[in-house]
Amino acid sequence: MARSAKRRDKSGIAKTRTASPSTGRKGSKTKNRIASAAIRGKRRSVSDTSEDLKEAREQQAATAEILKVIASSPDSVQPVFEAIVTSAAKLFEPCSATITILQDNKLYWGASAASISGFDVDRVRTIYPIPFDVNLSPSARAILERRIIEIPDTDRSDTPAMTQRAAATGGFRSITFVPLIDRKKGIGTIIFTHPEAGFRYSERQLDFIQTFADQAVIAIQNARLFNEVQLRTRDLSEALGQQTAMSDVLRVISGSSGDLGSVFRVMLDKALKICEASYGNMMLATNGGLELAELYNSPPAFADLFKNGPLTPPPATALGRVLATKKAVHVPDLLAEGPAVQQTALRIVTVTNMRARTLLAVPMLKESDLVGVIVIYRQDMRPFSEKQIELVTNFADQAVIAIESARLLNELRMRTGQLSRSLEDLRAAQDRLVQTEKLASLGQLTAGIAHEIKNPLNFVNNFSALCVDLTNELKEVLTQERLTDKGREETNELTGLLKDNLSKVVHHGNRADSIVKNMLLHSREGSGERRSAEINRLVEESLSLAYHGARAEKAGFSITIKRDLDPEAGALDLYPQEMTRALLNLISNGFYAATKRKAETGDVAFEPVLSAVTRHLGEAIEIRIRDNGTGIPPDVKEKMFDPFFTTKPAGEGTGLGLSMAHDIIVKQHGGRIDVDTEPGIFTEFVITLPRHNGTTAGPQLE
Repeated sequence: MARSAKRRDKSGIAKTRTASPSTGRKGSKTKNRIASAAIRGKRRSVSDTSEDLKEAREQQAATAEILKVIASSPDSVQPVFEAIVTSAAKLFEPCSATITILQDNKLYWGASAASISGFDVDRVRTIYPIPFDVNLSPSARAILERRIIEIPDTDRSDTPAMTQRAAATGGFRSITFVPLIDRKKGIGTIIFTHPEAGFRYSERQLDFIQTFADQAVIAIQNARLFNEVQLRTRDLSEALGQQTAMSDVLRVISGSSGDLGSVFRVMLDKALKICEASYGNMMLATNGGLELAELYNSPPAFADLFKNGPLTPPPATALGRVLATKKAVHVPDLLAEGPAVQQTALRIVTVTNMRARTLLAVPMLKESDLVGVIVIYRQDMRPFSEKQIELVTNFADQAVIAIESARLLNELRMRTGQLSRSLEDLRAAQDRLVQTEKLASLGQLTAGIAHEIKNPLNFVNNFSALCVDLTNELKEVLTQERLTDKGREETNELTGLLKDNLSKVVHHGNRADSIVKNMLLHSREGSGERRSAEINRLVEESLSLAYHGARAEKAGFSITIKRDLDPEAGALDLYPQEMTRALLNLISNGFYAATKRKAETGDVAFEPVLSAVTRHLGEAIEIRIRDNGTGIPPDVKEKMFDPFFTTKPAGEGTGLGLSMAHDIIVKQHGGRIDVDTEPGIFTEFVITLPRHNGTTAGPQLE
């Protein structure tokens, strides 16, 4: 808007001249002139009022436009600055308007606009920033004094040299500096220039210019508050994200049950997301190097660095510096690293394969000892913030806690396992002790009963045999006597019955005597001499004795015997007589089970088989006796080594054979006997005898 050429006072009202009144023709003429002047003045007054209204409307429109820009740009002052200088240059044409902002004791350019021909905005922009010095810039005076500074003529000698040079190049002669005041503190200026010397803005115009300044301050305040709120919101969001991530990690640690892999994966996943990184690795320290613990989103080429064992990073690399200093290493730009790093394999993989630009390596420390390293990478050159470094450092501390917890948990499990095994061994020893005491008491009782029974049993057996002989003699005597046919027939019948009965007494007496002998054998504490004996020979002898004994006891007995005797089995220090008794019992039971199966099934094609195997096991010898007989049911297997327990029909077994074999193998020789069986298919006894057994005599506990 072109400025009115009328001269105005400070209130903006145009001044007019007035003449004193006079009389006569001359007075009449004067009156006419006065009347004409009054009419012209009235017209000018109406014109001024219209101009004032137009100016007010333009100012209101400019204010509304700037307020709209302020509302639409709460986070940026630049659009507001642009709107202010543009509106000012248009309203106060011809003029230019420039906004400056005070920061760090310097005045920075904010925005410029001009309606002066030849005004070079770009040139003005290059002047800034300028020092905040009252001797150099009137803007500094306006800010410090918090008042408008006007220079009507820039050619005056008291005008600062910088302002004079600016006027010469900018095409203006007068300049006005309006301070921007925020909470009684100057923060910048709006600078108005005019091409005419001696030009001054009216009070009304200065009031409106102050409105521009206030709007600029509002925009700066809004942007500051908005940015503070945004920053605070980001800080709170980041803190919440970090707390949530830490909570997730702690929850995984508490539920991992010693599984470090899941803990490390969650840590790296959270670290990469919150720190906006591309790759993450976790390595554990070992023997001056690093071994890979977890590879997260990294290419296989990185894992290949560890394929030959732990990685020893060169000292100049980030990982090498972490190992040396035990402190976090932050490399904002990997491409800017020195030549000592550029040719290392680690750097080539990192930069070439991973295309990483920014690296953060944080040590995992237990007190002063290095436990491992967490490394995260960005593919863009963007340094990690202090809060992000702090987050990864917290993760490193949590990783150390997880590793220590896993170690303690594994130690606890191992110790618990040892205690459990010790408790089981103790219970087994207690059970064996109780069983031994029972067997000892039973053995003493059995020995006493057997000794008491043996003497009268001998009398029964002896006199029964004698009576059989006497019956034969009686029969011979009676043949010499004269008896009727009926009497002789009755005598022969009676003597025959008597002989048969006595024979049964002799048979069962001998069986009772055998039972008593077995009871005495089972109750005794040891027998024979402990000496070195060939295991294979003992097995061969036991097979031969059992086979011939079975054939002598039962006519038509037949079984196939298979042998697989290890020549490396060698000799063992033991009681040969006792071990032979144990093997005889096991082999005899195998013969019985195999032949029983054939008898029960009636399968003519079924062939009873018993196999004997020996194996050299280094510090022990193994003997396996297997038959393809009836097998052992589970309920019988539980009690098969109990004394006097038998499944054989009455009169065929004493129930002492397996119990005696168990005592000889386990207690007397410190070995073990295991049973593998499947009812109706097979039974296999596995005997394991140690080569170095401290047992010297008699039954021993395991």
